[in-house]
Amino acid sequence: MELLALGFQACFTLLQALVYVGLWVRQRRAHFSTWAWAWGLYAVRLVLIAAFIPSRNEWWLFAHEAVTWMSSLLLLLAALQFSNGTPWRPVYAWFGVASVAWAAIAIFGIHSMAVAGITSVVMLAGVTIWTGFVFWRHRRIARSGGATLLAATFVLWGLHRLDYPLLRPLGSGVLFGVFVDVLLIATAGLGTLFLVLSEGRRALEARTGQLEQLTGLLLRSQEDERRRIARELHDEAGQVLTAVKIELDLDGRREASEMVGRALAQVRDLSNLLRPTVLDDLGLLPALRALVDDFGRRAQIEVRLEVPAATPALPGDAEVAIYRVVQEALTNVARHAAARHATVRVAVDPARVRVSVEDDGRGVRGEVVPHLGVLGMRERVTALGGTLAIASPPGSGLRVEATLPRAVA
Repeated sequence: MELLALGFQACFTLLQALVYVGLWVRQRRAHFSTWAWAWGLYAVRLVLIAAFIPSRNEWWLFAHEAVTWMSSLLLLLAALQFSNGTPWRPVYAWFGVASVAWAAIAIFGIHSMAVAGITSVVMLAGVTIWTGFVFWRHRRIARSGGATLLAATFVLWGLHRLDYPLLRPLGSGVLFGVFVDVLLIATAGLGTLFLVLSEGRRALEARTGQLEQLTGLLLRSQEDERRRIARELHDEAGQVLTAVKIELDLDGRREASEMVGRALAQVRDLSNLLRPTVLDDLGLLPALRALVDDFGRRAQIEVRLEVPAATPALPGDAEVAIYRVVQEALTNVARHAAARHATVRVAVDPARVRVSVEDDGRGVRGEVVPHLGVLGMRERVTALGGTLAIASPPGSGLRVEATLPRAVA
């Protein structure tokens, strides 16, 4: 029965070692490799003690003590690698040599098995409790439940090691020890899983934050570039084309003047599409009125603008976000909706600013699939703490609604 219990524990521990091998293969992190070696050696330790129990051969006991030391030291190293990023150094191999030497001294040099057992177990308990302290320190830094569980597990495991020579005679109580060890090993594996998932979640959150910052920088850079190009088109190219048109008018070259006039109108339209000067000079509402009038003229769609009589001034980022949402929504109406009427509404209350664009077109069947323009709208709005909703009620076209909190706006 004792050998069967040890065999079950060995298989359970080996399975845990294989899990860490899989994690190391996927992520190539040093602590996963060290954990795999530690649990693999712990499984070998159980096989060695199983060989010692029926034979009472001291060589099996010596190998068991040496492997137990090395597995405990590797568990400590894995904890340090995970929490502190401690790299492997060749000098650490001397700890393994020292553990083998001490095992030889304890088994073959000290004739009192009680003295040998007590000194070995006390030192092993110290190493195991130290491992728990490393995870407790990591828990104070990372605020991780997995680190708390591992800290408690290794401290209890270190205390549990003391019962081998102190609370029961050699070879008895194996079933109790196996039960406790399996429980602690399973708890250690569960704590490690929580710890790894917590670290992965924090890394993902940090990466998401970096991507959000990068997206914000790209959007601001895009707006700055649009503003610069629009100004150059309006000021440089527009002035040159205007001067050419005047010269052609003075020379009586009407056809050439009309061609230059059309080119001048296209340059001005392009400048307004890139960045309307009225948005910078007069504010959001005049810019929206100009956008709606220009869109209705070009797309031959009747657009009604519903805005409050007086809208409080908003920061530049909020005004740009609202303007771009309306611009992109109207562009989608012209391209895809086959609508005849559209409505743009801006509503302001003490808590939020809400802008919506509705049309009477064919709408969208099923879930709205986001494309680049929709993603750009959503990114602009969410960057300011707002929300973007797109819905297509049956028989009522498409509705795009952006909500920005006044505190952020």
